[in-house]
Amino acid sequence: MAYEVKAGSVEWNPGPERLRELTEKMPNSSVTEFANVVVKARVDSRSSKSTFIAEDSTNTTKQTITRAEYDRVADVQEAYLAHEHVVVVDGYIGSDPEFRTRARLVIEASNANIAGMQQQLYYPVGEEYDPGTWEPDTTVVYTPNLPMEGYPNDRLIAVDLNSNITRVFNSDYFGESKKGGLRMWNNIVYERGGLSLHAGCKVIPTGGENKTVLIVGLSGTGKTTTTFTTQLGSKPVQDDFIALMPEGRVYSTENGCFAKTFGLDPEFEPTIYRATTKPDAYLENVSVDEHGKVDFFDTSYTKNGRTTWPFKYVDPWPADQVEPAEFLLILNRNENIVPGVARLDREQAAAYFMLGETTGTSAGGKDEEGKFLRVPGTNPFFPRDMADMGNRMLDLLDGHEMKVFVLNTGRVGGGDGDERGKKVKIPHSSAIVQAIVEDTIEWEQDPDFGYEIASSLPGVDDIEILQPKRLYERQGRLDEYKAMVERMKTERREYLTSFRGLDDAIVKSIR
Repeated sequence: MAYEVKAGSVEWNPGPERLRELTEKMPNSSVTEFANVVVKARVDSRSSKSTFIAEDSTNTTKQTITRAEYDRVADVQEAYLAHEHVVVVDGYIGSDPEFRTRARLVIEASNANIAGMQQQLYYPVGEEYDPGTWEPDTTVVYTPNLPMEGYPNDRLIAVDLNSNITRVFNSDYFGESKKGGLRMWNNIVYERGGLSLHAGCKVIPTGGENKTVLIVGLSGTGKTTTTFTTQLGSKPVQDDFIALMPEGRVYSTENGCFAKTFGLDPEFEPTIYRATTKPDAYLENVSVDEHGKVDFFDTSYTKNGRTTWPFKYVDPWPADQVEPAEFLLILNRNENIVPGVARLDREQAAAYFMLGETTGTSAGGKDEEGKFLRVPGTNPFFPRDMADMGNRMLDLLDGHEMKVFVLNTGRVGGGDGDERGKKVKIPHSSAIVQAIVEDTIEWEQDPDFGYEIASSLPGVDDIEILQPKRLYERQGRLDEYKAMVERMKTERREYLTSFRGLDDAIVKSIR
């Protein structure tokens, strides 16, 4: 049964101009030097500790609530909305008419920036759209100004996968709208026989063919940057979520981009910079002075400044003309012994996908920033038992061959402030991606981890980025290196073993 909007008053699918008008009325908004609008939200990152799934709608056992509790908070929210002015934004997750999902956002009009940002990400409804008959497949009901006592920070994201309704309380961070819809869509894709990937997608023309590359990574690890950085005239298809289906078929999700703005530099990320400075881009938690001057490097409030804008601004590859995926890149923002690139076999690919290793960023809030993390599939929005994710990935790799690699987008030899370490820079990562699709890397087996590492790679002259062991050896730190090797292999095996039902071949690939 479709969700029925019952509010004090409703604006149905208002246009971009009306949402911009409402946003400019918000007391925490202002207009920037680029003539776009910026909002300083109370909340500066997604609230993972406040996210709970109705236990009878999922097979996961982590962070669930009872059906009775979900119904209780739903009643509280509906009673609140009965006296509020709301806007409803309808659209599609995905562009393919045979695969797309009808989506709806219901939100207080006093937080219209979230509606404006979400409208940029949805694919639009067509001329046949009638709000009276539109029946969404996923619905996010969003009350940023309604606290929910008893939950962390009086904040709650309550997810019901039976009805595909997510209810958000007391957060004014746009990411809860975006991820609310995509979290439910994750489950829909799984039930259709595929797997949702927290991934960018790009097409790179080479050798007379158009190569489809998927880039998996936790928020803030360089996924969007890697997707938009150009090699050989490449074009982006999607920057955050895709569906990977049997036979390597790829489906897009969003008609816009939600990108981090910290350190945004036109020299290194010209595509994202140009789009972010367009007049109809939305900015969130980006530093702006009283004159509208934007500072993408000021982190006095947060490093997790964000922007949304229409995907058309980056001249994307047509989403309906994407060949089956040929390459899968797993990003790991590491700072010690992970090489710039490593090539994986089938079982290793599923294992490192499940390990989802990285250093946390501000996108996950203060609880994650700067800490070593393992997030299966680098997808914290998968609402099922995590073993389902690893096993489905192995099945998809069985049915369609992909070349899979781990890319370190961080450092080797030491973290920020450690003079002994070296940064893997954006030009390094770009050269690695190009060499992968052109097949110009010379490989050798790493005796410690069993995967293959590069002995020669055009565009990366520093062998210590490609083989960190050499850096440790030159610096007289081999004992430190060997200790990390043994610790990492032990911890990886233990971590994979913790997933009951995970295919044993995935665990045994860590040797």
